[in-house]
Amino acid sequence: MVKIFWKPKNLVYSFLNKINTFKLCIRSLTYNEHMNQSYASDVCMEPIFWFVDNYTHLLGPFFVCGVAVLTAAVVYICYWIGLPWWWNKSPEMTVILLIIGNWLLLNVIFHYIMAVITPPGNPPEGELVEAVTICKKCILPKPPRTHHCSVCNKCVLSMDHHCPWLNNCVGFSNHRYFFLYMSYTTIGCLFIIIFGIQIGYEYLWLSNEESWEETEPLIGHPVKFNLTGHVIPITDVLNYEDLGIEPKKHDLPIPVEGTRTSSEKRAITFMAFVCVAVVIALGLLTLWHGKLISNGETSIESHINASERKRLAKVNREYINPYNFGTKQNWKMFLGLEGGRSIWRHVLLPSSHKPSGNGLRFPTIHDDNKQKDESKEWP
Repeated sequence: MVKIFWKPKNLVYSFLNKINTFKLCIRSLTYNEHMNQSYASDVCMEPIFWFVDNYTHLLGPFFVCGVAVLTAAVVYICYWIGLPWWWNKSPEMTVILLIIGNWLLLNVIFHYIMAVITPPGNPPEGELVEAVTICKKCILPKPPRTHHCSVCNKCVLSMDHHCPWLNNCVGFSNHRYFFLYMSYTTIGCLFIIIFGIQIGYEYLWLSNEESWEETEPLIGHPVKFNLTGHVIPITDVLNYEDLGIEPKKHDLPIPVEGTRTSSEKRAITFMAFVCVAVVIALGLLTLWHGKLISNGETSIESHINASERKRLAKVNREYINPYNFGTKQNWKMFLGLEGGRSIWRHVLLPSSHKPSGNGLRFPTIHDDNKQKDESKEWP
């Protein structure tokens, strides 16, 4: 006779060993020594990149129309509800608010339209320009700070990003319009929130507290009573002076002219939602772009510079942005406050002045050192 020993552990180990062998075979067939986590994430994101490259330009006009409709709706509600409310409260204050509000609105509209219709700037074709590399897609020289936009399918001078809300790239020629539009829109929404919070409180909160509804229909003529026995006046029907009686005192609200309608409440709610969302989203984006401007870089350059800092830090070297002239000078160059231009005329008021230079070459912090070296060589 033959004895058979049942060893379940050996069977489990054998089964797991075969599974591991199968996994190893699959991995060996797909092995790539250049494979890493970032490459795998890029492959997974490729469908999204494809959709953005092929369909973003089609969605752009709808985004622009959406911005125009939202802006018009907010302005209409301000004049429909806010203007009469403030005029009844203080005509003098209303005049001040109208001046400030329309100044903000003028800047918002001007800078948005200019950001949409102004080409960001492209390298000239057929001309000899100073280039740092050749664009693999355009097969054309790429000047410094120039990047290829896959949505516009062309290279953009000093490209920051492609903005679907503008249906346009943000680059050398319209970057200032884009930033000032965001700034004035954020300030405008804060302005509406600050001077409209009391209106919202009265329309939404107080009106809900004072609302009441009767459980049974009122009876009697010409005087109607509710369940508590209080006399309820009816507008344009009951006149107590003609009847020679006084209404019984009660703490219930009397329907009078100017009662808040449901449409006004919905409009106030819509305005509050839009303004708060814009302040949070666009405000954070404005602060981030302000930080980039202070550092003398664009959105694309911020990622490139961050990678360079990490790479050089490994060899104990420091990366210096060649376009960073300090916060004050960076802002002056970005806003174009050169040649006698001032903040009062060219920033606080709409101005179509062009940025300094042509976008093909930018001054760097090394230019001064070169001039000093040349002056030493040629006394």
